[in-house]
Amino acid sequence: MARNLDVNPVSVVTVGTVGEPGQRVFYLQARHGLTTVTIETEKEQVRALALGIHQFLEELVQRFPERTELDDVPQSELNLSPPFDAEFKVGQMGLGYDSDQDLVVVVAQSLQPEGEPEENAVTARFWITRGQAKAMADHALEVISQGRPTCALCGRPINPEGHFCPKRNGHTKDLVIQ
Repeated sequence: MARNLDVNPVSVVTVGTVGEPGQRVFYLQARHGLTTVTIETEKEQVRALALGIHQFLEELVQRFPERTELDDVPQSELNLSPPFDAEFKVGQMGLGYDSDQDLVVVVAQSLQPEGEPEENAVTARFWITRGQAKAMADHALEVISQGRPTCALCGRPINPEGHFCPKRNGHTKDLVIQ
């Protein structure tokens, strides 16, 4: 039977990494009381979630103009807390809104390896305030920016030892990124 992990409401929600740039593992974590749910994500999933949250919050202001005030989230609540044992690796994420409670719902579904039965699927749902959503999205974009720089030509990450850039077409002159 498919498993659901619901944290409603969330007292702390954040995104963070463990490891060095180029070797980092990204996590989405929600806490309430003694319950902590940590799930593993990819950097691009975190970027898409952050950008999606910003856009979603703008749409909510249009739909509910009386709901513009956001609660403040202390920076200390944006740090990951051990343990870092992920419940699952994310396959896809989505956003929803509970207008009765004025909470954004982040839904993450597990990555299902081919041939694995649907009964093994896991879904996590985190009910967060709009302020928590904005703080997490802002923090996520900051975390992403602390990674490796990207090549201006191909958009791939540049490792400390350099990288192969297909757009250089065999030319070896190093690019200066300012």
